[in-house]
Amino acid sequence: MTNPTSIADTNDNTHSTINVDHTLDNGLEHIDDLNYATLTDALEQTVFENFDDGLYVGMMSGTSLDGMDAVLCQFGGEENTQQPMRLLATRSQDFPPRLREVLLALCQPNGVQELAPTVGEPNSELDWFGWASKEYAEFASEVVNNLLQQSNTDVESVLAIGCHGQTVRHRPQMGFSLQLLDANIIAERTGISVVSDFRRRDMAVGGQGAPLVPAFHQALFATPDSTRVLLNLGGIANITVLPTDESPVIGYDTGPANLLLDAWTALHTDKGYDAGGAWAQSGQVVEPLLNQIIEHPFFARTYPKSTGREDFNLAWLQSELQKFDQASAHIRYSSADVQATLTELTAMSASMQINMFIDAKENSSVYVCGGGALNDYLMTRLQAHLPHCNVETTASLGLNPAWVEAVAFAWLARQTLMGETGNLPAVTGASKGVVLGQVCFA
Repeated sequence: MTNPTSIADTNDNTHSTINVDHTLDNGLEHIDDLNYATLTDALEQTVFENFDDGLYVGMMSGTSLDGMDAVLCQFGGEENTQQPMRLLATRSQDFPPRLREVLLALCQPNGVQELAPTVGEPNSELDWFGWASKEYAEFASEVVNNLLQQSNTDVESVLAIGCHGQTVRHRPQMGFSLQLLDANIIAERTGISVVSDFRRRDMAVGGQGAPLVPAFHQALFATPDSTRVLLNLGGIANITVLPTDESPVIGYDTGPANLLLDAWTALHTDKGYDAGGAWAQSGQVVEPLLNQIIEHPFFARTYPKSTGREDFNLAWLQSELQKFDQASAHIRYSSADVQATLTELTAMSASMQINMFIDAKENSSVYVCGGGALNDYLMTRLQAHLPHCNVETTASLGLNPAWVEAVAFAWLARQTLMGETGNLPAVTGASKGVVLGQVCFA
C-alpha cells in the first residue's frame, strides 16, 4: 500500500456518532461462580450483548512490507443487510527503517547473514526473529493507539484486534506458514484482546493457509445479480471469484504484484514504488523476457495454490535477467523496460486466471483492491487483458481499496470470537471449515 489518504483520515472526521455502552457488569468479579454453558455465554455477559455490538480493529502488513495499515470498523450483523460494515477510522504508518530491513532479511532464507549487527543486536537468525517479533508488536501497538486517539475512541469500546502479523516464511508444501508477531505485547500495550495466528489452523486440516480474505469478500461483496471477481494487488496478487449461484467461491494467488515492482523500482530509482506506473509506462515490454519468466512453475500449477517471497524475489528476478542476457545477448533493454515487463507479468498472469471464470455474455466486473489499485498503468493493462469485464476498484462497492485487507482481518477476528469458521475449504484446500486464530485476552 502506498499510504493514500482516505476520508476517515481527515481531522474533521472524529466519528462522534459512535455510541457504545462502556459499562461493565458489576458482577464480573464473581464470574467464576456462575455456571455458563459455554465460553461464548460467559463472554456475552461481560462488555457486549453480542459480538456485533463492539468495534473491531483490523491490521495488515503485507508481502510488499511498505507499512502497516489499521482500521477501526463495526459490523452490522446478519439482521443489518443495508449496512453490513461501517469503516470508522483508518491509519497507515511506515515501518521504522531498521525493523523493515530486518523483516526483509527474515523473509529470505539465511537473509540475516547480510545484516550488520550493531552493539546489543542479535547475531543469529533465531535471535533476530525474536527481536523482530517484539519490535513488530511494539510498533503495531503504537499504530493502534494512534488510531484510537485520532478517532476519539475509548479502548473499552473495542472488542478485539485482528492482527495478522508479518509472514516471513510460507511453505504450504511443507505444511507450515510462519507469521512473526508477539500478540501478548499488543494486548498489554493497548488493553485490547488480540486475535492472531490465523493461518495454521487451516493448514492443520490440510489447507494452504491462504488466501484467507475470500471468505470476507463473500460476506461483504457477493451478489446474486452478477459474477464478481475481487483482485487484490498487494505484494502478491490473488483473486476471489464470487459466483451468482450456489457454486463454491474460488480464490487463490495468481503471482507476483507489488513485491517485484517495488523492489525493482527501489533498486534503480530513489523511490520506493512506481507511482501511478509512470516509470513502467515510459518503458517497453520485453516480450522474450516476459515469455521466459512466465515459465515459472507456479503459473502452471492448479489451484488451490499460494505463493510469496520464497518463489518471487529480487534475487530470483536478477537470476532470470542473467539467464536472459546469456541467451539473448543481442537484445538491448533498459531498467524501465524491465519495469514495464514486470507490470505486464502481473496484469497478464492475473487476467489469464480471471478469464477462466468469466462468461463474455454475462454481466461481470473485476474489482481491484490493494496498493496496485493506485497503479494507473497496471489498471489500464488489466482492462486490456479483460475486454469482457468492467475493471474498477472496490471503491465502487463502498470500500476504499487501500483498506480491504485490514478490514478483512477485523472481520476474521470477529468470526473467531463468535466461534464461526473463517476459512473456505474450496479456496484453501482444507478438509473442512474451522475457526481460525488464537486469542490473547487483554
